[in-house]
Amino acid sequence: MVFNPNKEWIENSNVYKFMVEKNLDKLEDFIKYTYENPEFWDEFVKLINVKFPEPYTKVLDLSRGKQWSQWFIGGKLNIGDQLRDNSDVFIKWMDESFNTRTVTYSQILNESKSIASWLKRIGLKKGDRVAIYMPMIPEIVSVMLGVVRAGMILVPLFSGFGPEPIRVRIEDSEAKVIFTVDKSIRRGKEVGMLRNLEGLNIAKVVLNRGGTKGDFYDYKDVIRTSGDYVENTGTEDPMMIIYTSGTTGKPKGCVHTHDGFPIKASADIYFQFDLKKDETLMWVTDMGWMMGPWMVFGSLLLDAKMGMIEGYTGGEVLQKFIEDMKVDVLGVSASLVRALRSQGEVKLNVRLTGNTGEPIDPESWYWLFNASGKNPIINYSGGTEISGGILGNYVIKKIKPSSFNGPSPGINASVFNEEGKEAPPNVEGELVILSVWPGMTRGFWRNPERYIETYWSIWKDIWVHGDLAYRDEEGYFYIVGRSDDTIKVAGKRVGPAEIESVLNSFPNVVESACVGVPDPMKGEKIVCFVVSKVGDIEKDLIRYTEDKLGKVFAPSEIKIVKELPKTRNAKIMRRLIRAVYLNKPLGDISSLENPSALEEIKRALIS
Repeated sequence: MVFNPNKEWIENSNVYKFMVEKNLDKLEDFIKYTYENPEFWDEFVKLINVKFPEPYTKVLDLSRGKQWSQWFIGGKLNIGDQLRDNSDVFIKWMDESFNTRTVTYSQILNESKSIASWLKRIGLKKGDRVAIYMPMIPEIVSVMLGVVRAGMILVPLFSGFGPEPIRVRIEDSEAKVIFTVDKSIRRGKEVGMLRNLEGLNIAKVVLNRGGTKGDFYDYKDVIRTSGDYVENTGTEDPMMIIYTSGTTGKPKGCVHTHDGFPIKASADIYFQFDLKKDETLMWVTDMGWMMGPWMVFGSLLLDAKMGMIEGYTGGEVLQKFIEDMKVDVLGVSASLVRALRSQGEVKLNVRLTGNTGEPIDPESWYWLFNASGKNPIINYSGGTEISGGILGNYVIKKIKPSSFNGPSPGINASVFNEEGKEAPPNVEGELVILSVWPGMTRGFWRNPERYIETYWSIWKDIWVHGDLAYRDEEGYFYIVGRSDDTIKVAGKRVGPAEIESVLNSFPNVVESACVGVPDPMKGEKIVCFVVSKVGDIEKDLIRYTEDKLGKVFAPSEIKIVKELPKTRNAKIMRRLIRAVYLNKPLGDISSLENPSALEEIKRALIS
C-alpha cells in the first residue's frame, strides 16, 4: 500500500505550480534547481512576500567557506516585524481538558510590541539573550516574536525540563530574562514550572495563573507597556539559540539568524507540506524542540494559522482538536502514533499528516495512513542544526511506507560509504549534504570549533549529519538511526553526557554510562549502568534523575556494575554496552582496555 497522487493532488500543489512557472518537468529537476541556484531563495522570499526594510545586494556569500555561508547580504530583516495587523485567527489553542481559545494576528502583534518595548525599557540591548520556559499556550508566541522584534536572541527551553537542564542552558547562553508560567497541566495533574527556576540568578516574568506570590515581574503588567519598538536588525543577526544534545560534553547551542531558520522552515512547509494561505498547521510538539519554532515561523511567513495543545495529547484530545479547530496539516511523531494505536480507533480528519523525530516503522506508517483517510504522509527528517528537513516527501510523487521521496528544498543529499563515496542502493552509510542552504546553523554558541568538528571534520566541505541511511533502487531514502550515541526518546534528543552528569552527582556514584535501546512506545528508552561505592540505590537514582532532568529524560532502567568498558585513553565504549544489552555482535573490540567489563554488564542484566 502506497500513496499515489492523482491529477488533482498534483496540479493543486504548491511545488507543481512553481515547477510550471520555471518549466521544470520532474520533481528531481525541481530539487536540483533549488540546490544549484542560490537565486531560488531570492525567488522564494519574494513569492511569500518577506519584508526587507533594506534590500539585500547579494543572495549568497561563500567567501568564508561553505561552513560559514552567509545569505541575503547587506539587507535588513526582522522576523518579529512580519506580523500582519488584522483580525484573522493566528492561533487555535486547546488544553487536555478541552478548554479552547483563538487568538488573532492583531492580538499577538500588540502583545509582541509591548514585550519588545518592555525589554528595551528595563535596559536590555540588541543581542542579549532571553529565555522562554512555557507550555504550549498562545502567550509563548507573543513572547517569541516580542524578543525577536526587540533584536534580542530567543532561547526556547523544553517545558518538561527539570532544574538541571534549565540551569545548564541559562548559564551557557547567559540569558538575562526568562519568561515562564507559575503552573501548567499534564495528565490531569498540576505542574509547578516556576519552582524549577529557584536559585537561578535571572530576572523572571511570570504568567501568573494561580495567584502565586514571589519576586518576579507579572506578565500582565509587561503586556500593558506602551510602545512600538522594533530593532533594525541585519539579515545575518542572530535571533535564536536552540539547544540540541550531542554524545559528549554540554548541549550544543545552535545559532540561527533572521534570514535562516524562518525562511528554511517556510520553504519546507510550503513545498513539502503543501500548506496554503489561511490553512491550519498543528504539530504536536513543544517550543523547546525545533518543530515548535518551525511551526511558529512557518505559519507566520506563510500567512497561515497554527494549532497548539497544552498538556497530554491523547487520541480523544487530538480528535476533538481536529474536529473543533479544523486542522489541515497535522504533525506527529512515531512514538505518538504508537501511543494512539494502543488507544483504539482514532480518526484523523486532516488533508495530510507529517512524521518526524525518529524513523517510523511500517506498521505505524500503515496505521497513520489509514487513520488519516489514506492521504499523504510527509515523513520528515533533519535537525535543529538544519532548521528543518534534509529529507522529506512531496505530494506530487508516490510515497512508500517509512520512506522519503526526495531531499528538502536546497538540500543536495546523499549516502556515503566509509571511503567517502556514494553508497550503492540498499547499502547503509552516512547521510551527508553536499550543498549549502539558508537554515544552516551559524555555528554553536561561542564554540565554533565544536561545530566544525561535529559536522565538517570527516570529509572536506561535506556536512555529515550523524544519521545512518540508505537509498533503494528507485532512489527513495530511508533513515536507519543515529550513527553516534545520541539518544532519542519519543523523538526528543538527549546526549548521554547530560544524564550521566546528573547520575555522577549522586552520593557514592563513581561514574556512569547511558545508552538508548529500542522501545515499542518511545522509540528508544534510556538504560544506564552505574559504578557505585554502595549497592541498592537504583530506585533512589531514578527518583533523583526524574527530579533533576524531568521524567522524559530519566532512565527507564539503572544497573549497578563494578566497571565500565573503556578504551586505553579512558573513553567509555557505549557502543559495546548497547551491543551487550541487545545481544548483538560486538564488532571490533581491539581498543577495549578491560574486556572483563563486558562480562560485568552481562552479569548485571541477568541479576
